[in-house]
Amino acid sequence: MRKNKVGETDSETLSDFVVQGMLEKKASDVVVLDLRDIKHAVADYFIICSGSSDTQIDAISNSIEEQVFKLSKEWPWKVEGKQNKEWVLIDYVNVVAHVFNKDKRAFYGLEELWGDAKVSTISA
Repeated sequence: MRKNKVGETDSETLSDFVVQGMLEKKASDVVVLDLRDIKHAVADYFIICSGSSDTQIDAISNSIEEQVFKLSKEWPWKVEGKQNKEWVLIDYVNVVAHVFNKDKRAFYGLEELWGDAKVSTISA
């Protein structure tokens, strides 16, 4: 595991930990958007996935937090959307995880908003 500053995991490694947390709970359509070469990007990585039910969305978001903490001892800076379970955003500052209900993911189309990003599709 690489570190940037004391106790801070680099964004590439952190994005791998987020993906592991997603796959642990069978998230579907996992996509990693590498935003590092995009001017004025808000983070280094967006990792997006879908869940098929409120229960799975909750399980995926909890798994991300647990996996990242287990592997890096880092907690998210901010978590939004856990109440409505349509779009849970887990913000680690340089890495942002998005756990979507399938319909909401299609509606917001984050992949299209960051069309210049390097896109990696992750298969289980």
